[in-house]
Amino acid sequence: MKKTIIIVLLLSLMSGVVSGCGLKVEYEKYTDTFFDSFDTITQIVGYARTEEEFMEYTAMMHDRMLELHRLYDKYNNYDGLNNIKTINDMAGKEPVVVEKELLDLIVFSKEMYEKTSHRTNIAFGAVLSIWSEYREEAESDPTKAKIPPIEILEEARKHTDINKVIVDTENSTVFLEDPRMSLDVGAVAKGFAAEIVAREAKEAGFESFIMSAGGNIRAVGKPLDGERDRWGVGIQNPDKDVFGDGSNTLETIFVNDASVVSSGDYQRYYMVGDQRIHHIIDPETLMPAAHYRAVNVVIGDSGLADFYSTEVFLLPYEQSRTFVESVDGLEAIWVFADGRVEMTDGFKRIALSQGASAIDKK
Repeated sequence: MKKTIIIVLLLSLMSGVVSGCGLKVEYEKYTDTFFDSFDTITQIVGYARTEEEFMEYTAMMHDRMLELHRLYDKYNNYDGLNNIKTINDMAGKEPVVVEKELLDLIVFSKEMYEKTSHRTNIAFGAVLSIWSEYREEAESDPTKAKIPPIEILEEARKHTDINKVIVDTENSTVFLEDPRMSLDVGAVAKGFAAEIVAREAKEAGFESFIMSAGGNIRAVGKPLDGERDRWGVGIQNPDKDVFGDGSNTLETIFVNDASVVSSGDYQRYYMVGDQRIHHIIDPETLMPAAHYRAVNVVIGDSGLADFYSTEVFLLPYEQSRTFVESVDGLEAIWVFADGRVEMTDGFKRIALSQGASAIDKK
């Protein structure tokens, strides 16, 4: 939504189109980029028989991302459409009838909240909106940069009870019982949308592509260049700026049919003196979480990856690692302020530094 997102995962995509035996591969690699959904850059790199075929797929994906952007938008109204802003505007007044994709997102987020540590909360909007106001003021005038008073934040926290988000699946309605509460789906919406779009594209016949929505990576199939068995995804070093040449890459991992999502203190922040004030707020302290510079998670589903990346970032390391290892198929890398890096065993198996490659060596 209304936020600046730095792409933190660089796609390591080689352009080979000839197989090992010298025969031309049936598929060619193409790239498309758009900038008008979820206020970020979305890039799609994929293989198709013709450029026309590729552009038909990406046009469909672009249109769908725009639709989902409007549904998950908390800032803007759209004629004839009930979205997150509509739900927030009607808090304490009446239930709002919503589209399936929005209902599904809210049901998913409530279910995941109950399954995890109760830290990643889409009903935390009252607190996050305060931090957003202070960040916007700091960005417009750095001399006015400051931290919100804890008393204001604590008062806002009283209006973040996710149990007061009432979902009626039979009638497709959402109602916020507390008139002072609001939804903020920023921790999950982009990944949830990317998963919908990737699955629909695959069902339509697009069998080899990798999609980066502001750095949220969703890979489908394998590269059809006749050489590689896996997509290469670069993990950004949080101490370095983003460069197209890959000089800021901390690690490269190799995946198929998987999502890679990051959370970090370097993506959206402002400075108060020499203190970095980032956007991922710990619901217990009401301050920016301070356990890591960055985490990256890998799992099949992009909605899960988006949710889990926030959850993993908010938990202290021992709890965070225990949590990751308790979830089937979830892998992670943690980057600490002192430069230390930790990985799960499964993450090591797909990491370049640990001997992994784009070629299946089995």
